[in-house]
Amino acid sequence: MSKQTFIQGTMILILAGLITKVLGFINRIVVARIMGQEGVGLYMMAVPTLILTITLTRLGLPVAISKMVAEAEAERNPQKIKQILIVSLTITGVLSIIFTTAMIMLAPILSQNLLTDSRSYYPLIAIAPVVPIIALSSVIRGYFQGRQNMRPSAYSQVIEQIVRITLVAILTGALLPYGVQFAAAGAMISVVIGELASLLYMFSIFKMQKRIRVRRGFFAYLSKGRDTFNQLLRISLPTTASQLVGSISYFFEPIVITMSLAIAGVTTVMATSQYGALAGFVIPFLTLPMFITYSLSVSLVPAISEAAAQKKHHLIERRLNQALRISMLSGGISVVITYVLAVPLMDLMYDAPEVARYVKVMAPFFFFLYFQSPLQAVLQALDLAKAAMMNSIIGAVVKIIAIFALATRPELGIMGAALAIVINVVLVTMLHFATIVKVISYTVVVKDYLKGIFTIGATGLTVAWFYSQLNGSLLLNTLYSIIFAVVIYLVLIITLNLLKKEDVHFIPILNKLIK
Repeated sequence: MSKQTFIQGTMILILAGLITKVLGFINRIVVARIMGQEGVGLYMMAVPTLILTITLTRLGLPVAISKMVAEAEAERNPQKIKQILIVSLTITGVLSIIFTTAMIMLAPILSQNLLTDSRSYYPLIAIAPVVPIIALSSVIRGYFQGRQNMRPSAYSQVIEQIVRITLVAILTGALLPYGVQFAAAGAMISVVIGELASLLYMFSIFKMQKRIRVRRGFFAYLSKGRDTFNQLLRISLPTTASQLVGSISYFFEPIVITMSLAIAGVTTVMATSQYGALAGFVIPFLTLPMFITYSLSVSLVPAISEAAAQKKHHLIERRLNQALRISMLSGGISVVITYVLAVPLMDLMYDAPEVARYVKVMAPFFFFLYFQSPLQAVLQALDLAKAAMMNSIIGAVVKIIAIFALATRPELGIMGAALAIVINVVLVTMLHFATIVKVISYTVVVKDYLKGIFTIGATGLTVAWFYSQLNGSLLLNTLYSIIFAVVIYLVLIITLNLLKKEDVHFIPILNKLIK
């Protein structure tokens, strides 16, 4: 497989990301339909521990490997590439053994004392074997990305999701009669097998190329790899520090939520079910359409970096205005659909229309999340990654405090946790924006935002009326309403000149489709 240009590689990753996000969402629907809120709660309780363990095991190495392999490739130095791979495999291998063992040994303490539901022990144990698999995959993925070959990485993500969806219904259905905790463990086993299939695919591509024989002279290369080891850590540790902020915050989230609910007098089973509804149903539903802002962020970093290097401050402001306007438009239609059609969508997807009350509270504030990713990309482009990390830390601390303060109140309960997450989203977004405004001169185009608010409000009211007039089946009524919402929204943004020609060309995926 040959290497691709930057735009081709970006397009491949974006399309693969979109496909895997949709497949992952289908997987969540299948799991929810079989296990219900309680089973999803047990499943989601184990996920933050897994994410933290993977973050510690990978140590930010994929980025470092990609960078160093690209440099060695440019120097035509295959020996250096081999040494990078050998040292990286050794680091991740040792760390995966340490942290997987720690995860298994600490599972009883986590499940009984911290997560307050001893049944979460089973999904924690079931998912543990995935850590070394993901660690090895990250090394190979970094190698391919360093050689500017994004296809193996992209295809492997799709393969992982297809295998997972194929197995999750079989395993959860087979184990559900033994208890919901075993069904949750079955869902985790499908994740392990899916990741293993992904690893085997990338490994087979790596072997077929026959460019580097890792086993030959392994220890000789390893013994001379001190400089390579230091280089890898010098690049990877700052990346890990940033990732750890999110991982640690996510790790404490279910612990603080379940403990707070216990203080509020909520039973263990009910707390697990409520957490499953919030973390397994609502949050993935609200973040599903965010692939557009991801695509935007990909192209924003080099665009802002180039303008900053050339000291073209007017161009930075123009790009930022474009990015925020596109974020507003993509977030606007998402908020309209998720808010107005919350009840039928929750009913159709999860058979849980009662969960729509969380969606209705959170959806308007998640509008800010669509701005957060582009703003963070601008901060990175302006060499303000440390400031972005500090903003995230402040947001994480405030979120944990807010969860404890609000979720412990019996009249709020899990709604308090939802409000705390909303506070985090709004706070971090505003901090990112304030940081940028301090560094560059930026003028808010008030007219565009007034037009945007009018468009969102008018579409929402029109769709709510349209849905109330329909008398067909729930599925058809919902589909017709979504189509109607998109049409009305597009008519309004075109009429009000909110989407300009240069905006379309600014998004790689739309630009590619036009060409």
